[in-house]
Amino acid sequence: MKTIIKIWGTFFYVGYLPFMPGTLASLAGILVYYLVKDSNFTYLLVTGLTIILGFLVSGRLEKILGKKDCPCIVIDEVSGMLLSLAFLPYDLRLVIIGFITFRILDILKPWPLRAIQNLKGSLGIMGDDIAAALYTNIILQVFLRLATFKAS
Repeated sequence: MKTIIKIWGTFFYVGYLPFMPGTLASLAGILVYYLVKDSNFTYLLVTGLTIILGFLVSGRLEKILGKKDCPCIVIDEVSGMLLSLAFLPYDLRLVIIGFITFRILDILKPWPLRAIQNLKGSLGIMGDDIAAALYTNIILQVFLRLATFKAS
């Protein structure tokens, strides 16, 4: 069971990569997005399952590793990236802006992200990234509408 928790919590060991595991996991999230983007049902199913699995395994992996919000736990970044791009049309510009925005928000942790991160277990690990993803998605939705409005 510990192996399964490690596989999912580190998103197939991406979290163990020595250089910027959170950023690389966000890029892995974009890869998953690209693979499932053509089917709304599949996209929402994969996003939902990734978030649920993240909540189920991240707190357990934290206990296994004995370190609060260990950098190798990256299922939160994958989940966040998928949620950041939800309900948006595929457009490479939106994906790039979404990636940059999500990473900035995840790193800087504006209110209330820092407070959410301080919660214990899975709620703290996943919560700040879910909130950053919601912020990112709102920013992208506004950007999309303004860009569409200007084009009209």
